[in-house]
Amino acid sequence: MSRQVLWHGGAGGHDAESLAQALGAVAADEGLTTTTVTGPDGLRRAVGMAGAGDVVTVHALHLRGTAPEAARLRTEPPSGPDPADLDLVVDWVRRGGSLLALHTAVVCFDGDDRWRRVCGGVWDWGTSWHPPVGSVRVRIEASDHPVVDGIDGFELTDEAYASLDLLDDVRPLASTEVDGVDQPLVWARSVGDGRVVTDLLGHDAASVDAPAHRRLLRQALRWLRSGGAR
Repeated sequence: MSRQVLWHGGAGGHDAESLAQALGAVAADEGLTTTTVTGPDGLRRAVGMAGAGDVVTVHALHLRGTAPEAARLRTEPPSGPDPADLDLVVDWVRRGGSLLALHTAVVCFDGDDRWRRVCGGVWDWGTSWHPPVGSVRVRIEASDHPVVDGIDGFELTDEAYASLDLLDDVRPLASTEVDGVDQPLVWARSVGDGRVVTDLLGHDAASVDAPAHRRLLRQALRWLRSGGAR
């Protein structure tokens, strides 16, 4: 039976256990079991576990905190993954792996450009930011894409990331406005023979359980599993 391998946990500010339960329930709706991994080496272990038809989902916050602004999120000793892990992850995706990168996923690896090329964008400690958790109005930008097919614009309580360091080829499937500036929230990309969906929503379990967002996540898992080398 296919499964979701979920890397979660890390620095505080997010209820990792309730998020894992909510994401496991979404996967179950798509007929997937969920295996969870934690710790700085979790992504490497998740990729090593993933087989044909599996999806690796990342909702973790592990970083070495090399930027001064990141120091408050760093644990002692630094909990960031080994940078060498990224070579393994990039190779796995390019060979046909499926990756769902959620919310804090883009903060991991201290903005390493290899992770940026996989996710399509990462947190830049010099410019990226978010307003307090509150109402986020989500606008669907590409209704013909399977990830957002049949989903109308919706509103939920969440944490909207802004001013990420994005690749030029990122085309948002959903976006929002933060302080008068449009910000992409969800996009999907092919990376080599693999597929990646990046969804910046998902601060807590309530966001995952919001009906429209839950549907989007289910469709993301479906799209991820329908492509790539199997």
